[in-house]
Amino acid sequence: MPLLALWILWVIDWAGTLAGLVAFAHAVMQRADAFTAADRMTKPVWLGITGGATAAMLLFGMYGAGMIFWLAGIVATLVYLVDVRPKLIEVQRGGQNW
Repeated sequence: MPLLALWILWVIDWAGTLAGLVAFAHAVMQRADAFTAADRMTKPVWLGITGGATAAMLLFGMYGAGMIFWLAGIVATLVYLVDVRPKLIEVQRGGQNW
């Protein structure tokens, strides 16, 4: 594999891991009742999902035999960041002001 391709894979791998850490840190800092108010799973469940996803991305690279675990981790992280996080922010801010 060319050196440039390896660098690109390395950057994507670590960017995914960093996103997992951000998602886990965000879940830690949120109130537990905000998760149920946003009609999402409970805080401990999301802490387990984001923590497990981050651990999977740290332990397995996005290349090789463990790639399926890395992919599952990035999907779980992106679900939290794209779906759950905006709902939590909306619930804690009191919804739309318009």
